[in-house]
Amino acid sequence: MSAKQHLIAPSILAADFAKLYDDIQMVNNSEADWFHIDIMDGVFVPNISFGFPVMQAIAKHAKKPLDVHLMIVDPDRYLKTCKDNGAAIITVHYEACTHLHRTLAGIKELGCKAGVALNPHTPVSLLKDVIQDIDLVCLMSVNPGFGGQKFIERTYSKIKELRALALQEGTDVMIEIDGGVGLGNASKLLAAGADVLVAGSFVFNSENPIETVKELKEVDPTIQLV
Repeated sequence: MSAKQHLIAPSILAADFAKLYDDIQMVNNSEADWFHIDIMDGVFVPNISFGFPVMQAIAKHAKKPLDVHLMIVDPDRYLKTCKDNGAAIITVHYEACTHLHRTLAGIKELGCKAGVALNPHTPVSLLKDVIQDIDLVCLMSVNPGFGGQKFIERTYSKIKELRALALQEGTDVMIEIDGGVGLGNASKLLAAGADVLVAGSFVFNSENPIETVKELKEVDPTIQLV
């Protein structure tokens, strides 16, 4: 397990869209590392979030990298659009890519970091043949589509399996956890081998989001909450 400092990526899906500029500035002023941007098409997942015009508006004011999570069918059509609208990391779903190796190569050719997301039912072993081409794996710890869902406990063992696979294949892929993340499970997730914590409702619905981000950033994986 890496000893480096973990990253926090607030999920803009949970922001107040009526005051999006204010929420962007909150993330800028916090100890967060990335903006997590969920783009949903209502086909791959049962929800529609926002599209590239909103992402472009976020990029205009964001002072931190955009971590773009494409929950859409045929993501290859939109890789360049993602890059052109400010993406630093582009994550596609394993389940949505017929030719995943080619998709990953396309992301890297654009100069972005390449991520792959796995739904809760998808085993990490399916990444064995492409893991050396991946910069980040996003493990969905809820079923994708909506914020505020209950965390799936199986995620801990999936993190450990993925870290073992990465070590076996000689690569230091980053592991991102998306869904149901909060102070109650952050330490255990990091101890299992996670590098990046995506937090949406837990941050944006809190009394003091900047303080909440700070608390997540300061979580010590060696200290387990009971």
